[in-house]
Amino acid sequence: MTHDMTRSLRKPHRAAPRPSSPARGATLLALALLTACGGAPESLLFENVRIVDGTGAAAVVGSLRVRNGTIVELGELTRDRGDRVVDGGGLVLSPGFIDTHSHHDRGLLDEMRSARAAVSQGITTIVVGQDGGSRYPLVDFLGRAASTPPAINVASYTGHGTLRGLVMGDDLLRAATVAEIDSMATLLRADMEAGSLGLSTGLEYTAGFHSTTEEVVALARVAAGYGGRYISHVRSEDRTFWEAIDEILRIGGEAELPVQIGHMKLAMTSLWGRADELLAKLDSARTAGIDVTADVYPYTYWQSTMRVLVPDGNFTRDEVGFALAEVATPDGIIFGRFTPEPGYEGRTLQEIADARGEDPVTTYLAMLDMVYGPGAPEDAGETIVARSMTPQDISRLYAWPHTNVSSDGELDGPHPRGYGSFTRFLRTQVREEQALSLEEAVHRMTGLAARHMGFAERGVLRQGAVADLVLFDPDTVADHADFDDPHAPSTGILGVWVAGVQVWDGHAVVEGAHPGRVLRRD
Repeated sequence: MTHDMTRSLRKPHRAAPRPSSPARGATLLALALLTACGGAPESLLFENVRIVDGTGAAAVVGSLRVRNGTIVELGELTRDRGDRVVDGGGLVLSPGFIDTHSHHDRGLLDEMRSARAAVSQGITTIVVGQDGGSRYPLVDFLGRAASTPPAINVASYTGHGTLRGLVMGDDLLRAATVAEIDSMATLLRADMEAGSLGLSTGLEYTAGFHSTTEEVVALARVAAGYGGRYISHVRSEDRTFWEAIDEILRIGGEAELPVQIGHMKLAMTSLWGRADELLAKLDSARTAGIDVTADVYPYTYWQSTMRVLVPDGNFTRDEVGFALAEVATPDGIIFGRFTPEPGYEGRTLQEIADARGEDPVTTYLAMLDMVYGPGAPEDAGETIVARSMTPQDISRLYAWPHTNVSSDGELDGPHPRGYGSFTRFLRTQVREEQALSLEEAVHRMTGLAARHMGFAERGVLRQGAVADLVLFDPDTVADHADFDDPHAPSTGILGVWVAGVQVWDGHAVVEGAHPGRVLRRD
């Protein structure tokens, strides 16, 4: 995966293949007829499907009936008068995929209500408010999502960094006082009463980096008091990784609430190959009573800003040199955005340094100054995509029974994970590497994800569950988004329904279909 990512910057976009067998063609025809009718049929019958129910149980060939957005029957069913029938052609029908670490809310309630990036890869529910950043007050965001719904379901955490900013203003490079923590707790209580899932942190980012563990524990206890959860971009994914893992385990133990490691990774060369050591540590914590879980996205590249390579802001030559040797190498850092010099966009740090006749450390420091230095324009900005993981570690992390799938993606972002995470997971982990069975892989995207977020009515196909559904071909499902075309939709996802309403027809979003619901803490 690593070398493919770099090479994709220079290769032409490949055309996405279309399903062509008679069975798949018949299925698409049936789906097109459904789309033409629009809305949710009173009774919808899926026939001739392999039902993978999201629990990890073996697939069963049969039928599934939906009435008024709810699953009412599964098994060997006969047609009723009034059924609108979808012949699945022997393909897989599963619960809609749940993205437990998502940024797909950016633009979701405005010009991108159809959520093409999400539904085209089978996502029917997103969980936002990640990395310590959320909308505040949450009641306003959730109210807008309920009154002007998107195509997909939305739930949210409350961001620790957002609370710090509201209470401390721009004075974030220090620990909060007791009075400030109390003020943050008051704000968090209001969000929890509005339905927040719990507290999220981004402790590697400026807004959260200088907080103490005690500050986070105090707020996590507030969330725990409402039956909430904790999810975290931990304080370090590289230099002080093991200390960061100890910290999230401490938070879970002292605050007595479930804790999830967001986009878990071993993001430093000296950490590569140590996944088993990490998982043994987490298993030991679970044995001791700490409900720790994780989510992982299936890419070796992450996306952030230049500053995250040195979280404490100490940009000396030694610190930057260490980061470029251990955290992300110059040939693996790609600039997605660089407003002071747009010609740098799409190029690696190594290529830019070579063009400037400099070493990469000198170039990196100079480019930082162009964006953040005293003479930089106020609207200067940058983003980077950087390689700092291995495919082998990713597969090993997915093998842990308590890891679910996430995207960390956006509707309109430069990283292909926004469009391709779930289909890439199916392609790589199931079909190519055969690391997981199809049933177990679906469980990681549905039932397990729902359990980790506390969703009672989603993630499984059973009588009485909400009819969030995906029809897909396990033999052809594939991601096509790359760094040349990060918005290329996947193939093999032949239909997606949210509460019984079709939102993706295998080729395009269903215009005007906005059945998404706000999911609040159960």
